[in-house]
Amino acid sequence: MTAKTDSSGRLEIGLLHYPGAQRAAIHGLSDLFSVANRVAVELGAVELPWVRVSHWQVDETGQLRLLEDSPGTTGQPLRVLIIPPSLESTPASDLLERHRQPLCQWHSQGTVLASVCIGVFFIAASGLLDGRAASTHWNYAQTLAEHYPKVHVEANQPLLDDGDIMTSAGLMAWTELGLRLLERYLGGSVAWETARYMSVEPATRPLPGALFSPRLEHGDQAVLRVQHWLQSGGAQQADLAGMAACAGLEERTFLRRFRAATGLKPTEYCQQVRVGRACRMLEFTRRTVEQIAWGVGYQDPGAFRKVFQRITGLTPSEYRQRLNLPGSG
Repeated sequence: MTAKTDSSGRLEIGLLHYPGAQRAAIHGLSDLFSVANRVAVELGAVELPWVRVSHWQVDETGQLRLLEDSPGTTGQPLRVLIIPPSLESTPASDLLERHRQPLCQWHSQGTVLASVCIGVFFIAASGLLDGRAASTHWNYAQTLAEHYPKVHVEANQPLLDDGDIMTSAGLMAWTELGLRLLERYLGGSVAWETARYMSVEPATRPLPGALFSPRLEHGDQAVLRVQHWLQSGGAQQADLAGMAACAGLEERTFLRRFRAATGLKPTEYCQQVRVGRACRMLEFTRRTVEQIAWGVGYQDPGAFRKVFQRITGLTPSEYRQRLNLPGSG
């Protein structure tokens, strides 16, 4: 299973069906992506991929299978798998366990996992959120934190895009999640016009640097393993030797393959990850710039400021002022 746009120019987005999954979200997301395809045609964006929605379910053997009436085809590359919300209580432990291995397998091969509301429990149960931040409905935030203490629960964030994993909060957050995916893969114009057609709030465009969308569909498993490691740890302690060791490659070979796969040098990639984390801290915490610099792995706040301004075009203080938030550095 590889996660990339296929040779016919399609972008495959999967929807996970499970007992109790909210049908309104499943059908709504299908409609949203259908509208986006029409919008792209009307805008003349002929080079953009055609979004195709496929429907998936874990069978009795623990395998993620394409539903028979799904328009997708078995073996179709899957770029994103969305886990919808539920109107019922938190999923039972046996249901979560049955989904653990399939989700880990798809994620390990480059599929972005995205959850709405209570859907985050499926990703948390897989262990993929250990040490990472995640958003969920405020009503389930405490339960999520108690069941999975290694997850940093941030229920105040309506949508948290962490590159290879996306989590969102409320029951109706599927609209914002869908629009964010459109912005990532089809661009802001398609996302904006889709929101306008559906009469929903358009995706809030983040300031430069806040949203880093790494390439995950390149198919180089050694590089992908390093990318997941960097995303999970915020790239705080990463150095060339450690990244090459994680990839199981000699340093020179790793440098060549990493740049070929991601389009970035390892140092540039780490800077993007760190600045993305810093942007969230500037928006959602009252920490000083110095504290944020240390928190994302910079011992020298001056060096952090230079990197931050180069990537975002703003100083950390200017960035925070744009958000009309208190505190500065």
